Amino acid sequence: MPSVRFCVVLGILCTLLSACGGAGQSFVAKDEPWRETEERACLASGVVRESPFIKTKLSLGGPSVCGAEQPFELAAADGGRVALRPAALLRCPMIPQVNRWVSTSIEPAALRLYGVPLAELKIAGSYACRPINHAFGASLSEHGHANALDVSGFVLADGRSISVKKGWRGDYRDRAFLRAVQAGACENFTTVLSPDYDSNHHDHLHVDLARRGSDGLRTVCK
Repeated sequence: MPSVRFCVVLGILCTLLSACGGAGQSFVAKDEPWRETEERACLASGVVRESPFIKTKLSLGGPSVCGAEQPFELAAADGGRVALRPAALLRCPMIPQVNRWVSTSIEPAALRLYGVPLAELKIAGSYACRPINHAFGASLSEHGHANALDVSGFVLADGRSISVKKGWRGDYRDRAFLRAVQAGACENFTTVLSPDYDSNHHDHLHVDLARRGSDGLRTVCK
């Protein structure tokens, strides 16, 4: 029969590790009140409204602290001019930041470097209740709060495709474009991770709105 001490330790571990998505998907999670506060403030502001390309979805509740009170499915950014494929499932505060990133950074960079309008963002990930980098026992990813977006590439109006995987160290224009995109992301999100960060991000740009540091103001742009 298991000892009392073993059972206590096991109970603590089970509390810390919240199962999500089956084998290999357990994570360490904690309740962070700022998330609910920011989401409700965004919803109350009316900055995000339903439209042909923004759809209100059912509440995402769990497992553990995963989810969002009122998520949205974003099918296109900047007034519907730039498609997101597939559509991204995000919490309210992410929507205006994605729109601003697209309209003030990505679209101007496409016109400046290729002379062609931006048509599409290729989405590699949005909401997913999982640990960071899918590593068993790691902290819950911002994706688990619908507070992150992974973009693997961009499609221009003439059909040209620029992938993060090939273009990051590709020809001059692709490199310049992707670095302009990254720089713009760093102005709109608190976390931006590129292929320069680590091998887990070799094929996409990760952006999120996590609060970091004791004051919640620390940013990461790598």
